[in-house]
Amino acid sequence: MPRTQVLASDADNQAVAGWHENPITQEQQYRAAAYGMLAALLRSAPDKMLMNQVSGFSEVDDGGDEMTVSMSLLGLAAENCPEPAIAAEFHDLFIGLGRGELLPYGSYYLTGFLMEKPLGDLRDDLDRLGFEREADVHEPEDHIAALCEVMVMLIQEDCSTAIQQDFFTKHIDSWGQQFFADLAVAKNAVFYRAVARFAAAFIDLEKRYLADG
Repeated sequence: MPRTQVLASDADNQAVAGWHENPITQEQQYRAAAYGMLAALLRSAPDKMLMNQVSGFSEVDDGGDEMTVSMSLLGLAAENCPEPAIAAEFHDLFIGLGRGELLPYGSYYLTGFLMEKPLGDLRDDLDRLGFEREADVHEPEDHIAALCEVMVMLIQEDCSTAIQQDFFTKHIDSWGQQFFADLAVAKNAVFYRAVARFAAAFIDLEKRYLADG
């Protein structure tokens, strides 16, 4: 049965909550939850439920490594940034009047233009993996939130490390760190600076994890 790729679904929220369809290990649940949280934060302005979940990170024991530090700071940012301010920030960063400050698309970061060859390559890979695009979704598939959603599903379906690494390397690691570096210094970013730091730390951890797998 073909999978369906969407940009507006409950898949990421379920992952944040630790939900999984198949019996995967706790380590894999954590990975899926991290991708799901990033998808939720980067697809639309977060709602109160999501912010409450993210604020729980403030209680993470700071082990001194970048991953735990970034989680703790993200939780503190969620606790202290008002929801309306975050919604306005999201609009300025990613929507704007005509366009936002940043364009979170792989094709743009890899070529300088939207809807270029990297998007075609991604669509070929999604087709091989059995993903179908929903008819009412108009956002290009190379949006960073959509790519995180794909990783959630690959993890939850317990796809091989080789499959996960290939998708991650080609479609996220190839431009994601630069995107999050830009987000970290964007003039309209306040809460999303903490999101960027967490995402950068997570991508670095994922790169090492998948290489060792």
